[in-house]
Amino acid sequence: MESYSRRWFLGAGATTLVSAAGLTACGSGGGSGGSGGTITAMVYGDDAVKIQVKSADRFNASAAARKTKGKVTLQKVPGAEYPAKLRTAMGSPNAPDVFYNWGGGSIKAYQEAGQLVDLTATIKSDPVLRDGFLPSVLASGSLDGKMYGIPMRGMQPVILFYNKSLFAEHKLRPPTSWDQLLDNNAKLKKAGITPIALGGADIWPELMWLEYLVDRIGGPDVFDRIRNGSASNWGDPAVLKAAGTVKQLIDDGAFGDGFSSVAYTNGGAPAVFAKGKAAMHLMGSWEYSTQLGKFPDFAKKDLGWCAFPKFDGGAGDIRNVVGNPTNYWSVNARTSDKDAAVAFLRDSASEAYTKDLIANGDVPTTTIAEKMLDSSPNPPFAKFQYQMVRSAPAFTLSWDQAVDPNLSQPMLTEVNKLFVGKSSPSRFVSALQGLK
Repeated sequence: MESYSRRWFLGAGATTLVSAAGLTACGSGGGSGGSGGTITAMVYGDDAVKIQVKSADRFNASAAARKTKGKVTLQKVPGAEYPAKLRTAMGSPNAPDVFYNWGGGSIKAYQEAGQLVDLTATIKSDPVLRDGFLPSVLASGSLDGKMYGIPMRGMQPVILFYNKSLFAEHKLRPPTSWDQLLDNNAKLKKAGITPIALGGADIWPELMWLEYLVDRIGGPDVFDRIRNGSASNWGDPAVLKAAGTVKQLIDDGAFGDGFSSVAYTNGGAPAVFAKGKAAMHLMGSWEYSTQLGKFPDFAKKDLGWCAFPKFDGGAGDIRNVVGNPTNYWSVNARTSDKDAAVAFLRDSASEAYTKDLIANGDVPTTTIAEKMLDSSPNPPFAKFQYQMVRSAPAFTLSWDQAVDPNLSQPMLTEVNKLFVGKSSPSRFVSALQGLK
């Protein structure tokens, strides 16, 4: 299950502006206007879509479907085509009633255009939706304080992975504080081991360090103000301190010398980590399945995991998480059958849906999932993830997915310039403040 490919697709798709003129609008005829109670649900057509197929079949045979006189028809769109087809469909008469998305920047334009149903009151008044999902994940489906998303896939938090054998050999402990991380780095370098693997050629792995450091230094409100306000909010002191801290890591050799030519997507960084050339790797939870597929012995015997450390004197809680809370269903404001759409969304909180996610190797975001994780491919890792997200006071969506899609690539460019030494922390902040 190569979750990272699904996760990162948005980075390419959301920042690629595609002309609507050359695309055929998606739709099953009913569109958002409905047709005899039929509602359409557009979904990303990867290997996990089988879970949504079963969900639609289950709903269509349910008492809820009979009560609302509604029926769901899925539109499965191949992954590489999804963002462009969704944009085109949302501007056409055949727009879907319900659609899959990544939250944050992926739906902001639709929200600003008045194309989304505000689900806040619906969720708060419905025990299944209100209590069926982990609070931090449900909250991450919101924009400007209003809820627009219902969680519908597995969680993908960013986790600090480490090599248990190397740590035992050098008498190191998983770091819980920044000073302890730096102390581990010094001991590893002395032993001739690169402390941290980094796929800098892809850029997005570099972003993870800034996301966590800004959270740990300034708390989650710093990025919330950036996401929901103007670019001037990049001027928060926590952003400058995080950039300076990253520069210190780079200058100190924490990532080695050649990280900018190593990629994650071609297996380079995972190999560096698995082969013992680096002792730690900050990566999304899909790192486990990546290692299991490429280096199964390492994954089973030596792969360890822990939370990102607390920054000494920082305002952020060590329980806070960054990454990808999950994917969401959102409802088109033009749907003529909101009741049927909401009834369908409720299935995502069900036991059957949760079981299907676990069987697919995912860690669900439903509140009932924890007691069912013994059947997952790696119960200890699945339970660690789940408990990590369950106890998180805040779950910050990856910046490149949370900001306006037009700003994502320019932001990543500035991140890379900082990491490769073509920018200073102060110039990095100034450049981000100038994004428009």
